[in-house]
Amino acid sequence: MRHKTRQVMVGDVPIGAGAPITVQSMTNTDTRDSAATSAQVEALASAGCDIVRVAVPDQEAATALSAIVAHSPVPIVADIHFDHRLALEALQAGVHKLRLNPGNIGSEAKVLEVVRAAQERSVPIRIGVNSGSVSKPLLERYGRTATAMVESALEHIAIFERLNFYDIVVSLKATDVAMTVEAYEELSRRASYPTHLGITEAGTKWFGTVKSAAGLGALLSRGLGDTLRVSLTADPVEEVKVGWAILSALELRRRGPVFISCPTCGRTEIDLEGIAGEVEKRLSDFPLPITIAIMGCIVNGPGEARHADLGITGGKGLGLVFRHGQILRKVPEGELVDALVEEANNLLAER
Repeated sequence: MRHKTRQVMVGDVPIGAGAPITVQSMTNTDTRDSAATSAQVEALASAGCDIVRVAVPDQEAATALSAIVAHSPVPIVADIHFDHRLALEALQAGVHKLRLNPGNIGSEAKVLEVVRAAQERSVPIRIGVNSGSVSKPLLERYGRTATAMVESALEHIAIFERLNFYDIVVSLKATDVAMTVEAYEELSRRASYPTHLGITEAGTKWFGTVKSAAGLGALLSRGLGDTLRVSLTADPVEEVKVGWAILSALELRRRGPVFISCPTCGRTEIDLEGIAGEVEKRLSDFPLPITIAIMGCIVNGPGEARHADLGITGGKGLGLVFRHGQILRKVPEGELVDALVEEANNLLAER
């Protein structure tokens, strides 16, 4: 059971209240270069990104937002810090969501100005709390803990609520997985706003993927989270791929195929690693949400992979292609990948 939350609309994309969990990423281009940023937004959208965030550090970046928003196929979020005027510029440019902390953009009068402008345009605001950005009084009272993060979020929420603004999304990100999980669990008991999940500063492509899968998997399996971003020191497109992989592994949302393959062992008599890599490369953009199995011997396939929509298994230079456990044909090992791709295309034609 997913935690019940309010719903906000980011452009035409719903977040919360049981809507599909959305995948987000953030451009790493210079936002002032609207052409480069728009190109990366397009690439992210093609990879399945539902919502894209861009940094807005100065006036020049804010000015570029109009062109970026106009050419974007997905909603754009403006990431704002310190200067409330940049938030106002971003709203005028047509962004679909703001990410800011009311505590770091000045007086409550300035916050009110941003809130009124967001209300006029039905634009939600994400309150983004990181473990490293908790105020000194809260740190002195609670230490660098999950509770300090939650109290910080609730303080910011209270500011918005006093201004009758409720189109709020909340994130509580730490690089510590256990602290992050604890923070979101505590917030879920104290508020019903939709949450944006993430493990901040997770790391490089390999380790960051593992760390994000551990943290986001723990939260999603508890029914928490309405949208997510995987934070990697890598091409942002990789963040999107990993986000989808996590959702697919938990059977929460599917986009394209899921690949399963058995570990290698002493029974393996084909180049299973090479074949599996080639299958994933050639079918990663296949449009149907099917399960594809690449099995190494007759012990594991096709029987153990009977649930797969399509699969291959092999031994001693030969292999079998099967569908839902039923053998379709036998081919030489060197033709296994081609045969599997052909059957996938046949399946697509049947749909």
